[in-house]
Amino acid sequence: MSALSRPTNGRVIGGVCAALARRFGTSATTMRVIFLLSCLLPGPQFLLYIALWILLPAEDKAARTAW
Repeated sequence: MSALSRPTNGRVIGGVCAALARRFGTSATTMRVIFLLSCLLPGPQFLLYIALWILLPAEDKAARTAW
């Protein structure tokens, strides 16, 4: 598993699904479909996406930080 950071390539909106897909070894399309299907269920999916967008470092910034 690779470090969790938003990639600079392959982003659609914020790169959160691409980062999670890379982390768990699946395709970004699969992760996006899972996210869209989860939006049919009640819960804070959009808030979680926005929080991850803010909290996950971008790939170029992650290379400069220690964590």
